[in-house]
Amino acid sequence: MRTRKPEEEPFEIMLIPMIDCMLVIIIFFLVATTIKSREKELPLDLPESAAAPILDQPPDLFVIGVDKEGRAYLSSGDRIEPVDTERLHQRLREVAKLNPSQRIRVDGDRNTRFEDIIHILDLCQFEGLKNVGLHTRRQTAR
Repeated sequence: MRTRKPEEEPFEIMLIPMIDCMLVIIIFFLVATTIKSREKELPLDLPESAAAPILDQPPDLFVIGVDKEGRAYLSSGDRIEPVDTERLHQRLREVAKLNPSQRIRVDGDRNTRFEDIIHILDLCQFEGLKNVGLHTRRQTAR
């Protein structure tokens, strides 16, 4: 009995699905790298501490940044916005009304004047916020 071999089809790479997959992968990596670290937008040189704990930060953490010139910044969602003293006081008042035990983290540059940090701590104390911490980085071995 004679059987016929089916004619072999020429091998062909399907380019359109491959391009679609590559574009999805590129978009994924672009989005993943921009979301990776939100707090790196404000370049602060944090002071070092030998006792700096490595903790996971809760998502509801209220972060106040102070740069070396003494300007204050608030972390609001996915961005950091500069604020003046009046706006900072207003935001702290709102936070204290919603949750008096709200965790506050002050990120101060190592070259910031001490009185600028104390001013932020005074505003928190004035509004009744007692759960305030200072952010440091772990001391490197020398």
